[in-house]
Amino acid sequence: MLLKRWRGLPLQLFAITILPLAVLIVAVAFGSLALHQEAMRTLVGERDERATRAAAAAITEQLNHRASAIRSLALRATDNADIDHVLADAAFIQPDFSGGLAIYDEAGNLLGSTIAAEVWQARQIDQRLIAANTFLSLPEESQFLATFPDPDSGEAMTLVAAAAHNGHFAVGAFYPADLARRALSDVFNANDQASAYLIDGNGRSLYQLGAIPLSDDELTAHPGVAGALRGESGTTYLSADDGEHVIAFSPVAPVGWGLVIEEPWRAVADPMLRTTELGPLVMVPILFIALVGLWFGVRQIVQPLQSLEQKATELAWGDYDAIAAPVGGINEIQRLQTELVHMAQKVKTAQQSLRGYLGAVTTGQEEERRRLARDLHDDTIQSLIALNQQVQLAQLTLNGHPAAEQLTTMQQMTAQIIADLRRLTRALRPIYLEDLGLVTALDMLARDTGKTLQIPVEYRTLGVERRLSSEVELAFYRIVQEALSNVARHAGATRAEVILEFDESAIKLTINDDGCGFAVPESPAEMAPVGHFGLLGIQERAEAIGARFVIDSAPEAGTRLTITLADNI
Repeated sequence: MLLKRWRGLPLQLFAITILPLAVLIVAVAFGSLALHQEAMRTLVGERDERATRAAAAAITEQLNHRASAIRSLALRATDNADIDHVLADAAFIQPDFSGGLAIYDEAGNLLGSTIAAEVWQARQIDQRLIAANTFLSLPEESQFLATFPDPDSGEAMTLVAAAAHNGHFAVGAFYPADLARRALSDVFNANDQASAYLIDGNGRSLYQLGAIPLSDDELTAHPGVAGALRGESGTTYLSADDGEHVIAFSPVAPVGWGLVIEEPWRAVADPMLRTTELGPLVMVPILFIALVGLWFGVRQIVQPLQSLEQKATELAWGDYDAIAAPVGGINEIQRLQTELVHMAQKVKTAQQSLRGYLGAVTTGQEEERRRLARDLHDDTIQSLIALNQQVQLAQLTLNGHPAAEQLTTMQQMTAQIIADLRRLTRALRPIYLEDLGLVTALDMLARDTGKTLQIPVEYRTLGVERRLSSEVELAFYRIVQEALSNVARHAGATRAEVILEFDESAIKLTINDDGCGFAVPESPAEMAPVGHFGLLGIQERAEAIGARFVIDSAPEAGTRLTITLADNI
């Protein structure tokens, strides 16, 4: 019933339109969202990589500038024996060396500096120069020494030294954090979730910016640090609690440092770009609206039309009251139902008039059958009986005569004609029906039909037997007669069954067979074109007595006919 209810237009609309549209919308929406997010992810990664390279290049340029300044200071220390004068002339480069400038001799003795000697001694510069083999370097070549913590501030400090031809050394001290801060200020806008790290060649932090401070051990294991310290540039991604982070890294070549920038790529995207991610999802409401439209169409149009179709079918089978039950739906369908109700009333009136006419015709037909059966019984059969008796007397007279054999043949033929005429008269006028009632008449009909068809025809009565009106009993008898005739001509059955059930409120007649079956027409109007004239006659007889006729059959599944009459007789 549910499948039948949803057959036709709703299923076609869903399968052909809504389902492909839904799949397309979902695929486009989420596919576009995925592609958009991947493009934004790649865009942020490329942007951060360019920013990291630019910042690393800016730090490299600052380092090269400091190396050149120290080489120039070493050259002046070679040409001028007045160390204080040399350092005074280098005042213009002192802002780049916030840790100070100093001149050492080849023995590591401090000859002059821009800050107190105690500070240089506390930094153990002479030992660092010796450890770095600076004294073996070529003259005028600058060399960056390993970073170390400033004894005063604890901040990482770096030395750059250059040897002069006279054996002196020019040394400059600066803080890498100043370089990183200056370089990143041009290319990096720190937000609440972004971080930047400057790491020396040993994996120690020189500078950190942002909201994700890391220890030296964490920096060593951090993605991108190893690549930067190997001299590589690139981008990688890291899953974190607040989403996926993009990590861009680049080396600072002159000193073997690495610069790493990390941030959640979703936080970097412009708010308008993040809003466009939801653009494809606007198709989801379109899908929802389409589904609502389909639901409205099914609920207000298709289902009422299907219900109206079902009621029209019931109307075709003679249920004139079925069409009056409201089916709902849009105004056009309600007006259509109203017109069908009016039409049904007109058809019912016409059918009642036709039923009266057919009743009169049927009554006349039955009267004519009764008269013909009476004439055959009273005249023809009696004459044949008398003829048969005369033949029998002639046989006794001519006993042993050669003509006696011919008389025997005539006597047998006469007896067969009498039997055939009696069977014909019973068919024309069911005398058992008039004298003994419907139950006995149907029992005799089932017996005679079983002998004729050479198949078992079982007859059963259920409930408390009672007599019905002559019109109803005759109609039931003719219906069973026609149904068994159909079994004989069309069904190819191996057995048949007739059941007459007396209930308190109704009488139900059922005829079953296990024959070939057939496809039941949608309405009685389809019976005549396909040759079901017998069923059409049963339908008309059932309607004539106000009974409900139901056919239950399918190809290769047998047939069941049910006639139900409300017992108001």
